[in-house]
Amino acid sequence: MKSIKKILIIRCGALGDLVYSTSVIEALRFEYGEDIIIDYLSTPGSSKLFESDKRINKVFHLKHKKIPIFFSSQKKAIINYSKKEPYDILINFEMGKPFQSLVKKIVANKKVGWFNENIDIPFELNRGEQQKYFYKSIVSTYNLERSYPKVSILDFKDIQGKFNLEDEYIVIAPSNSHVNRRGINYRAWENSYWIELINYLSKKILIVVLGAKSEDNFFNLLKPYPKNVVDLVGKTNISELNTVIKYAKIVICTDSAVGHISAATNTPVIVLMGPNNTITDSPYSTPYNKVYPISLKLDCSPCYKTEIMKKCKDNICMKNISPKMVINKILSNI
Repeated sequence: MKSIKKILIIRCGALGDLVYSTSVIEALRFEYGEDIIIDYLSTPGSSKLFESDKRINKVFHLKHKKIPIFFSSQKKAIINYSKKEPYDILINFEMGKPFQSLVKKIVANKKVGWFNENIDIPFELNRGEQQKYFYKSIVSTYNLERSYPKVSILDFKDIQGKFNLEDEYIVIAPSNSHVNRRGINYRAWENSYWIELINYLSKKILIVVLGAKSEDNFFNLLKPYPKNVVDLVGKTNISELNTVIKYAKIVICTDSAVGHISAATNTPVIVLMGPNNTITDSPYSTPYNKVYPISLKLDCSPCYKTEIMKKCKDNICMKNISPKMVINKILSNI
């Protein structure tokens, strides 16, 4: 196995899921050397995570996962590439049935992960730790244990002037991937609470607000911001976003990609969690970072993706987290 030179990783989930999977990059580099060639197959949006990541050689995009191979030019592209330049190892993180035929068709000397091995993942583990079960058969226990999610960043000087950042600031990221969905966003905190938190903290330190351009309608409900706030919603690419997060004193967010990026850049992060499991769904805690989930631990939670959540008409697990609770957690950890 030590002659391994070229590896393909398949991870086509949301950005937070992709961040979780990046622990495999360090594990492979520890195991097979820093000159290992690593390619990724991922979704077009999430794969922007790798735009400035020198550890990644090539990224293949897969926009439509369910389209059969015969009708998918993107699936054909990765298959044909692997026929010309076979991989030493393929690591598949995807469990969905549409990936079974794709994994079978891609040419690799060894295939590990879902559809290739019997993988028994303990449920009560953080998802960052769960990811390691997909490739533990090809990496030593020592290298598994010292591998954690990591994302690329820029030099702070490359963004400080561009975004008018001070040397010290706090990042607040109020949105999450469900912000534009109809119905109750069970992972959302009250808008009035975000406004109160921003107003309070901006009197003490510069606040940087992060979010996606597609979430403008949500962020307009939080405006106008106080003077000591830098609005970067929709103004950064992912490399810049990673860097803004990296140099913050602390990040406050709900369950979102920002939380996972914070953990991967070793920036202290406070995550407001209601319906989600604070063990499995929190940003991955390591010896090098600080993750502080805030949860009321109600009898009905965690309930994410269960019948309990579907029947819930009032997400008190989030509503009853008060701004004071968050402020006290911030003040005790910066």
